[in-house]
Amino acid sequence: MARTEKLGLFLGLVGVICFSLTLPSTSIAVAYFGSTVVGLGRTVVAAILVAVVLVVRKEKLPSLRQFKSLLIVAVGAVLGFPLLTSWAMESLPVSHGAVELALLPLATTGFAMLRGGEIPSLKFWISSIIGSLAVIVYALHLGFGQLQFADLALLAAVIILGLSYAEGGILAKELGSWQVIAWAIMIGAPFFIIPVGLHVTAEMLQAPIQAWISFMYLAVVSQFLAYVAWYSGMAMGGIARVSQIQYLQPFLMILFATVFLDESITWFTLVIAVIVVFSVIVGKNAPVSKKEDVAVKNQQQVRWK
Repeated sequence: MARTEKLGLFLGLVGVICFSLTLPSTSIAVAYFGSTVVGLGRTVVAAILVAVVLVVRKEKLPSLRQFKSLLIVAVGAVLGFPLLTSWAMESLPVSHGAVELALLPLATTGFAMLRGGEIPSLKFWISSIIGSLAVIVYALHLGFGQLQFADLALLAAVIILGLSYAEGGILAKELGSWQVIAWAIMIGAPFFIIPVGLHVTAEMLQAPIQAWISFMYLAVVSQFLAYVAWYSGMAMGGIARVSQIQYLQPFLMILFATVFLDESITWFTLVIAVIVVFSVIVGKNAPVSKKEDVAVKNQQQVRWK
């Protein structure tokens, strides 16, 4: 394996580890700062770092067409996902969230197919249904027979971020890998300053050091640097190869939940996680067809008739 590919795999692993610490950090920070400050405030802080990087590197402003795609990325990766997961982590354990977020690669693949004019195969839909049902059964089991609003928030976060990832992946080919999340942060941050400011209180200054470390981790690493490592890794090691590392993420989240939050992990959780990850692997590798190919095939069938 070439040295560049090895470095790409390493950076991809770094990115996945960084993302895996997002839910544990959110769970710690949200208890002291609230979902609005944690969900939106991380972007405001990250914007300071991003602005410096963009100015130093003298990056060009995105075009109007690119700006429209960046809005989708911003709504998903900068607004929707952080806010929804912060709200959900106020009431759900991290291991619970890890299982539901395991569907993210499948959601991303689905949107990438649709966005690229591809038709998912029956194998993709079957694996998607199996993975989704496993998550729903898990949520119902822990919710004593009913889905909690926090579960719905996490599932919505998966869908929104999946769309954002797919749009960002397409845009990264022309704008640059990490530049996509950087400009998305700059688009969203100005709109978050007032809501965050209204929810900041003097009592927050009394928060323990672990809460502040968790919040700064979310702002600097989860919101920006992890994306730099992840996108750079895929660019160097290949998207198909490096993206496979993402299957480790739910298990790493569960591991970090036991280490940093003393959560007890059941065999039921691990079994469901394995089922979901397996369905995601099958779904991502399922064959797809282009809409143009289907149209041509239909025309040929008509001619033969």
